[in-house]
Amino acid sequence: MVEKTIHLTGTSTNSIEDAVGLAVTRAATTIDGIRQAEIAGVTALVEDGTVTAWRVQLRVTFAVQERLHE
Repeated sequence: MVEKTIHLTGTSTNSIEDAVGLAVTRAATTIDGIRQAEIAGVTALVEDGTVTAWRVQLRVTFAVQERLHE
């Protein structure tokens, strides 16, 4: 098996988990076979001393299709 890893960023005003979920769900609409999402970093976006959103940097790994282009 061959896998490919890409870098994605997800942002949510609710939670870190929501930011991860949104990024993975969106990626899954165009990428088949996602196997894992590793959190590479987390950033709290702050306005006027208050956390307004969470941004996560992800490494998303998926299986490369075995078939060749026709």
